[in-house]
Amino acid sequence: MHEYFSRLNRFLSQPLDLSPRLMIAAAALLLCAIYLFPLWNLTMFAPQYPEGLRLDIYSYKLEGGNHGQDVKEINILNHYIGMRDLIADDFTEFKWLPFVVGAIALLYLRAMVLGTVGHVLDVLVLNLYFSAFALWSFGYKMYLYGHTLAPTAAVKVPPFMPPMFGYKQLANFEVYSYPQAASYAMGLSTLLIAGAFIVAWRQAGRRRADAA
Repeated sequence: MHEYFSRLNRFLSQPLDLSPRLMIAAAALLLCAIYLFPLWNLTMFAPQYPEGLRLDIYSYKLEGGNHGQDVKEINILNHYIGMRDLIADDFTEFKWLPFVVGAIALLYLRAMVLGTVGHVLDVLVLNLYFSAFALWSFGYKMYLYGHTLAPTAAVKVPPFMPPMFGYKQLANFEVYSYPQAASYAMGLSTLLIAGAFIVAWRQAGRRRADAA
């Protein structure tokens, strides 16, 4: 067992070649998209809203279509069914998400500079954990909005879960929910880190085989 862990440590300590370092640099650059583009979009269509009500979710704000008026209109509709208003202060994710993504980008750059197989594995595991937690947090927030309806609402509707991905019929509204540019950039960033680890693993394996 001791010999196994010794070999594993030596393997993870192998330095990176140029190609995985460049992939890590590209992955870090892609994370900048979270500060520029929306992560998610929800669009609601109904007979009285043929052009739809649009809500873009950024890492740090909510932005409605029609110069922000769509958020106000959505909150008016929410009031009738007893749902809380959509306000930025209720989204605690806006307070930590930009900071955490920035920290992950710095760890990417650290892994690129220090450059070992183990450093790439560390940031890959961190990225996967963060991505899973962020998706859970988003889904849980949507669940709470649809399941904490005021009993004194003018219109009674059963608790519901807005769609996280795809289409769902809610009363007379057709609701569409899809990831946007920042989410796709983060997904591609994850794939680049995974690719960098695979390339580094193979290169380290070849070096070890040549040394033997």
